[in-house]
Amino acid sequence: MTTAESYAYCRSVARRRAKNFYYSFLLLSPPQRDAMCAIYAFMRSSDDLSDEPGAERAAIDRWRAALDHALAGRYGQNACWPAFHDAVTRFGIPARYFYEMIDGITSDLDPKQPETFDGLYRYCYHVASVVGLAIIHIFGFDSPEAPPLAEKCGIAFQLTNILRDIREDAENGRIYLPAEDLNRFGVRGEDLRAAAPTPAFLDLMRFEAARARRYYDESMPLLGLVHPRSRRSLWALVEIYSRLLAKIGHSGYDVLSRRISLPAAEKTWILLRSLAR
Repeated sequence: MTTAESYAYCRSVARRRAKNFYYSFLLLSPPQRDAMCAIYAFMRSSDDLSDEPGAERAAIDRWRAALDHALAGRYGQNACWPAFHDAVTRFGIPARYFYEMIDGITSDLDPKQPETFDGLYRYCYHVASVVGLAIIHIFGFDSPEAPPLAEKCGIAFQLTNILRDIREDAENGRIYLPAEDLNRFGVRGEDLRAAAPTPAFLDLMRFEAARARRYYDESMPLLGLVHPRSRRSLWALVEIYSRLLAKIGHSGYDVLSRRISLPAAEKTWILLRSLAR
């Protein structure tokens, strides 16, 4: 497969599955957009390895070995590899972020509820912050302050995802909120799988949403540190995720009876608004 064909494949994956991410890609230059699609295709393939029925460590070990080969320019059967290698090389993305991402999805094979927020932070870092740390190289940055802020931004995004998917994850045997938080508010594991929220569950959700909001607020200076040509894209991405968190709150934290999301029309409006910035 040629690099051009690989990029076409990655673009198709991003269009079909990126949802929140893809809207922000549209605001980038064509080379940046293609690179984002290539990185996303790698992330999607990685994540699918832990989500598919019968997922096993051996498959992830093979994927890690395939990453070794791809970074050396030897491509396996996955169609994303030529574009992925080109994007990583062109934008100078450190390879360690992709190995850390694989470490994160490996932990989902044998999910254990974190005892403290430190444990949850480490998980969020491996599955989300490393994505932010990778893509700011595509956005472009010069300040050493940018990577720590990208890390915080990833934490905010992943906390939002966790709150949105709390019931679905619990039904699949995955509780990501720390045991210390559930104990603090008197919430049991079965409360996360209930059809209706308890008062204690709502208190827990308000606490966790406020924590996520702090990470959004603390990461906001990143918008001024990426290169000017990329700021609209980053703004749109942050706006989409922060609006999702706000919508969870406005729903009265009704995440047990339905999956909260932003409609396509609202994402398009955010896209248009970013063009006017």
